[in-house]
Amino acid sequence: MDRDVPAGTTRAEVEAPRPGPIPSSPSGTGRERIDPAPVAARTPATRGSRARQRILRAALTVLADEGLAGFSMEGVARAAGASKTTLYRRWPSAGALLVDAMDATFRPFPTPVTGHLPADLAELLTAQADLLQHTAFPRLMAAFIDAAEREPALAALHGDLTHRRRQPVLSVLAQARDRGQIPAQTDLELATDLLTAPFFYRRFIAHRSIPPELISEVVQAVLTAIGYQEASEDAAATAEGGRGS
Repeated sequence: MDRDVPAGTTRAEVEAPRPGPIPSSPSGTGRERIDPAPVAARTPATRGSRARQRILRAALTVLADEGLAGFSMEGVARAAGASKTTLYRRWPSAGALLVDAMDATFRPFPTPVTGHLPADLAELLTAQADLLQHTAFPRLMAAFIDAAEREPALAALHGDLTHRRRQPVLSVLAQARDRGQIPAQTDLELATDLLTAPFFYRRFIAHRSIPPELISEVVQAVLTAIGYQEASEDAAATAEGGRGS
């Protein structure tokens, strides 16, 4: 990864909102690919959301095609039709750009609000299974994990990104605990591990598909293990009252 950071900039850039998910399309080799938007050679990319989105797309394309060894500010700049100086104005290093590209593209899933724990968990795990099976996320995440293992600074950033992605599951479990549906002493972090780990194991370690029925099987097994039970209307009303007081 590039390490040379140019001198300070002469003007601030306008910070743009992060783009939404970037679709992938098959490449000639049959692999999923994230294609950057077409750009003219050396098109100025100094400000605005379109410039930022183009650079983030290019970063993921370079990572997907070249792996960690080929990921550099120079390579991303070339793929985006921008200059290295432009990239360094926003990101101090290739590692920071990599984290931002992953974080902006694969955002945490929205937290369900139905109040029914099995359904909320099934919704989140279904979205996770789709991400693992139908997008470029696994290939990109594998390269990102490799980078985090080699660079302590990236490891900390990767941990922060993972923490944010766990929040929706932790949130629905905490809400269920407040409703009295799972015991107060439930270890929510461990429960989250048990709910999500089977899908990552099958995709990254066993290299097996994720059958649709696995989602309900995992939810049922984990909820049974932690002592889940449907709350009565009185208990639910008491929990609501406690939160409002």
